[in-house]
Order: sequence, then C-alpha cells, then structure tokens
Amino acid sequence: MVNERSANEQLRVWAPGRVNLIGGHTDYSGGLVLPMAIDLGTVIVGRRGHDRVVLVSRDDPDPAEVPLHVTDPASVTPDWARYVAGVVAEVVPGIGFIGQVSTTLPIGTGLSSSAALEVAVALALVGDDRVDRRQLALACQRAEHRASGVPCGIMDQLTSLLGVDGHALLIDCTTLDVTPVPMPDDIAVVVVDSGERRSLASVGYGDRRSEVIRAAEILGPLSSATLDDVERLDDDALRKRARHVVTENQRVRDVVEKLAGGDVAGAGALMTESHSSLRDNQEVTTAALDALVARLVATPGVYGARLTGGGFGGCVVALADPGVIDVGWTVVPSAGASVAPL
Repeated sequence: MVNERSANEQLRVWAPGRVNLIGGHTDYSGGLVLPMAIDLGTVIVGRRGHDRVVLVSRDDPDPAEVPLHVTDPASVTPDWARYVAGVVAEVVPGIGFIGQVSTTLPIGTGLSSSAALEVAVALALVGDDRVDRRQLALACQRAEHRASGVPCGIMDQLTSLLGVDGHALLIDCTTLDVTPVPMPDDIAVVVVDSGERRSLASVGYGDRRSEVIRAAEILGPLSSATLDDVERLDDDALRKRARHVVTENQRVRDVVEKLAGGDVAGAGALMTESHSSLRDNQEVTTAALDALVARLVATPGVYGARLTGGGFGGCVVALADPGVIDVGWTVVPSAGASVAPL
C-alpha cells in the first residue's frame, strides 16, 4: 500500500548521458572502462500515481502508455516506449507515473540516450530514498536487454547513476567497483558526430559480444588473460577480439595513470591507439569514423581521439585544448542522476 503523499508526489528526475573515454567493448567481458557522466541528459517531470506509466515526449508524437504489469517490453509501441516498458517490467512499481520527457542528448550517436531514459524512468518510479544504485543499474541493464535485444554491458547505466562532478569513473565491470578519476580542468572533452546513424540491434554488436564470450570460454576471464594466452586461440576472429579486450584493459589502466600524472598527451595517444584496436581487432569502426579520427588527430591541439559507444556509426570523443575543435559538443564531467520534489 502506497501512502497518499507518495502517490501524489510531484518530481523532477535528471539522468545524464555518458561518454566513454576509453574501454570499448570491455564491459560485457567484465573488464575495465573509463566513462564519465556528462552535462547532457534526460529529464522527466511528473506525478506519481495512476494505474500505469504514461509519458509524453517532446521528441516523439506518440506517448508511452505502459501498464504496471508487462510481460514483453519489446512488443510495446512506439519504439521509445519499449525502454520505459523494460524498466517497468524490471522494477515492478506499485503505482504508476504520469509525466513529460525531454532530452538534450542527440539520439543514436552513442551517448547513451537509452540508458539515460531508463535511469530516469526507474528513479521516477522507485524514488531515491535508500535505493541501491548498483542494483538499480543492473535492473536498467536488464531493461535494455528486454526492450531492444541488444546485450549491452553495465557501463552506461552505472555511469548515469554514479557519475561524480569533475571526474571520470574507473569501473571494474566484474566487481562493479567504481573509482572517481579527476579530470584536468584545462582540457576539453569534445564529442563529434560522424553523421552515421546506427541501430546496435541491427548491426554486429551482438556478434562481437558472442565472439568475446566464446574466447573467454576457452581462455577463462579475459580480464585476467595475457597476450600469450590470446595467441593460444586457433580461430583468427576470436584471437582478434580477445587481443582487443586484453590490450584495451591495459590501456584503461594506463590512461588513468597518465591523467593522474598530468600527461594529457600520453592519455590522448592511448585513446588513438584504442581506436586503432577497435578498427583492426574488434572491427566495429567504419570508414567515416576512421576518417573523422584521423582528421581530429591531425588538428594542432588535439591529443587523441577514438570511437565512443558500441560502434558501427555514432560519435568520436577527442581530448583537446579548449577551443581548437569548433564542431560537436564540448561536454563536462558531471554528477549522476538526481531526484528533486516539485
């Protein structure tokens, strides 16, 4: 039974998107990632109550109308409502929510607009009192799986919930340990759109994950594997995928060390090296992404750049001196999701 005050509570929920500085395709293998929550995100404003969840969006003419008991989120329409339905199915709220959704995140670019929506919906439904944010992130991850069919890792939802102002997050995706990493004040993190849209459900993301998992079934956890272990793999594709994960985990550690020591150039070089591995070993980049990275890296004052997100289109993230990149979004490392009464 929900008390009357809770049932009529008016809320404003904010959930940020994220950009991943380094650690591509490592989260679903239990590896290391270094994302940061950003100052672009999703807002839900509304009231608890009703026997369903009803949300209208400024970006879609059709509302999300979801009953409190959902068995198949992937069948809900319109498409964006599937993410709402996935969250409802996972958190099983006792009461509904009626409100409006708006976002400053560009959709389909790899800045985790779906995770921000999931986190915002979850907090609107369950509130923020004594909630275990790691467990809520896992629920939102499962919601994404059910809604989209994309077997994403935990990074996006965890970053949106646990972001720290002024910091990136070193996340161990096996233990879910999160360590804030201060970002230099005098450096710009710039996200540039390749202009190439992608839907991870319809491209090779699931195939890449399956190949990484198969490699781990042979070698054991890739988070503790070595390059010598990788060479034991007979299958060329599996060897490439495992090589990427093993070397990428080390690059994450090295970038954290470089940032701590103020070596922005060294951190940027590792980001560019990461992109090369995503191209050659993980094979998730495109000609447009590769050309964009090459152009950015050739720009004076840019220290490094790489694909951010799952790949096959979307955005590149660059580490640069302020003002030298005049396209895209300069994003700020920001705090995680919040709930405020109205």
